[in-house]
Amino acid sequence: MPRTFRNTKIIMLRELTGYFGSPVAYVFIVIFLMLIGFFTFSVSHFYEAGQADLRSHFEWYPWLFLFLIPSVAMRLWADEKRVGTIELIMTLPISLTEVILGKFLAAWIFIGIAQLLTFPLVLSTMYLGNPDYGTIFCAYVGSFLMGGAYLSVGSMTSAITRSQVVSFILAVVACLFMVLSGWPPVTEAFIGWAPTWLINLVSSFSFMTHYQSIQRGVLDFRDIFYYLSFMFFMLYTNGVILISRKS
Repeated sequence: MPRTFRNTKIIMLRELTGYFGSPVAYVFIVIFLMLIGFFTFSVSHFYEAGQADLRSHFEWYPWLFLFLIPSVAMRLWADEKRVGTIELIMTLPISLTEVILGKFLAAWIFIGIAQLLTFPLVLSTMYLGNPDYGTIFCAYVGSFLMGGAYLSVGSMTSAITRSQVVSFILAVVACLFMVLSGWPPVTEAFIGWAPTWLINLVSSFSFMTHYQSIQRGVLDFRDIFYYLSFMFFMLYTNGVILISRKS
């Protein structure tokens, strides 16, 4: 276990350094901050609402993540295949699990850093009134977990193909399904002709259902377990795909 942890940490730090060693990372962060700022202030009218909370901020995360995170994940394995370094990785004295975890954690931390840069919004909310800090904290945790779920899907689709564009499209479609299956306007459209138990079952597998639950300020173990188990399943599938392509 110590050796596995050490190798994973080395790969993670190498990948994370690589992100900030290129202008792509900074472009991503700038675009993310500009978009989340635009939707929060211009579309949701943050100041005009007169409420000291960040609900209008966090409600945009599922939709921004839908396109931004697949753009980060699409290069995780597709790029390795394109340049031919995937064969070299397979021959290194490290396990495939360590490589998958290292790459995934580096990308997840990078996304978390981008989220933390929205902290000035918390300061603005503090200036406007007395917000519920517990709810804000839960919303950050929920958005971080949801970001990891998006990323795990993107990592899996990146392992399928050597084309980053194809990986991006597959990840967007898969994540869109996981969001819409629990989005209230969609589930309400099925009420009346679909059994309630079926609607609830489909909704229980949605990113949106669990995210909205955490966003309300309740860190339920079931929601946390859902995201972690989903990420585990996607990363496991990621490994199975890479092994099958190797053989």
